[in-house]
Amino acid sequence: MSISTKSGDKGKTGLWSGERVWKNNERVEAYGTIDELNSFIGEAKHFVETKSIFSQLEEIQNDLFRLAGQLASKDKLFVEPLLDVDVEKLTAWVHAYEKEVILDGFVIPGSTLSSAKLDICRTIARRAERVIIGLQQNEDIPEILIQYINRLSDLLYIMARKEEQLKDKIQKKKWDH
Repeated sequence: MSISTKSGDKGKTGLWSGERVWKNNERVEAYGTIDELNSFIGEAKHFVETKSIFSQLEEIQNDLFRLAGQLASKDKLFVEPLLDVDVEKLTAWVHAYEKEVILDGFVIPGSTLSSAKLDICRTIARRAERVIIGLQQNEDIPEILIQYINRLSDLLYIMARKEEQLKDKIQKKKWDH
């Protein structure tokens, strides 16, 4: 079967649950932004130097498929849904990195190549969160999806700082008064 089905040539796409919607539909924008995030995380993996971050990013990529699947399904769920344990996992990782990295002020993003890649992922996660919240205002979207993506952006931030710390390159914003 070809990936070029021509079924989207008139501007509509199919949700995993079967409905046809416009490609600029909020739901499509939401899971499309998650797909974009997943792709950028895939790139970031190739630049990180911390082995635990690499393996955690791979686990997150699998979670993002589940999240996108939930967004791409209205009535029928075709994937294993995200659960509280998935959010708790991210929270635990954040707390573990916070024990290693001292944060005391605003940080200028991207002091290393790996942290820059992670910071791009963080900003895409924040955009995904905004898009999902917009969708939630019009449709029934599980709260767990917003909790997960919110925690993920926190995690990506602290991962970026961990990568900078490895090179002693955390650059803090200096305020002129």
